[in-house]
Amino acid sequence: MTFVVTDNCILCKYTDCVEVCPVDCFYEGPNFLVIDPDECIDCALCEPECPAEAIFEEDDLPDGQEGFIALNAELAQKWDNITEMKDPMPEAKKWDGVKNKLDKLER
Repeated sequence: MTFVVTDNCILCKYTDCVEVCPVDCFYEGPNFLVIDPDECIDCALCEPECPAEAIFEEDDLPDGQEGFIALNAELAQKWDNITEMKDPMPEAKKWDGVKNKLDKLER
C-alpha cells in the first residue's frame, strides 16, 4: 500500500509531512502536494503530521477520494521533488476543510 494526498491539500499545501518523510517521496505543484507511490515505503509518518488531514493510506481513503491514487502517481512524475518544509499557501486556513476543490488544482 501507499499513502495518498487528497482533496483537502489543494490550496492549503502544508508541508509538515515533507519534513518527516524518510525517503523524500513528496512532489510539489503550484497549490498541491503528491506522494510518489513507487517511492513511498508506507511508514505512516506523514499522515499524522498533516494539519489538513489530507493524507490517507490507500485502503482507507474516504469515499469519493479514490481518483487521487492515480492523480498522485501521475503528478509525481511531472512535478519537482520537495524535501524541506515551506510556508503553506497564504489562504490555507480559509481553504482547509472546504470540500470538492479538485477544480482548483493547478497543474
